Amino acid sequence: MEGGCQCGAVRYRVEVSDNEAYLCHCRMCQKATGGVSIAFKNVDTTGLVWTGEPQWYESSPIAHRPFCAKCGTPLGFGFLGSQYLDLTVGSFDDPAFFVPTSNCGIESKHAAWEDTSHLPGVKVTELDSAIKAWGKAGLKVPD
Repeated sequence: MEGGCQCGAVRYRVEVSDNEAYLCHCRMCQKATGGVSIAFKNVDTTGLVWTGEPQWYESSPIAHRPFCAKCGTPLGFGFLGSQYLDLTVGSFDDPAFFVPTSNCGIESKHAAWEDTSHLPGVKVTELDSAIKAWGKAGLKVPD
């Protein structure tokens, strides 16, 4: 499978054996991604090939996180010295392939964000402000 950052400067190809992923709710992942949780797919780095090298942030004495230095996209999390890396599900070209099978860091899980399916929703392509801004830039609204 393939994936990469928002601007395209960092891309990867990786062997994926199944569609299982997990959600991390720990405070470090919340701070690193700016979200209430982040979806990860654990992969063996022996089957991971980067095109355009990511930068690495040592987020603690035991872990580091790859990201794009140009656009800032968080690309993963890994324990220092491990042959495994957790890639962010959203950075895959086809994130819909994956399904969540477990939660991690549940001591920091925010109950109010567990089920948002009852909330009203709108597509970005239906937001007048986004349509106008992208139109001014001479571009279509991205997916």
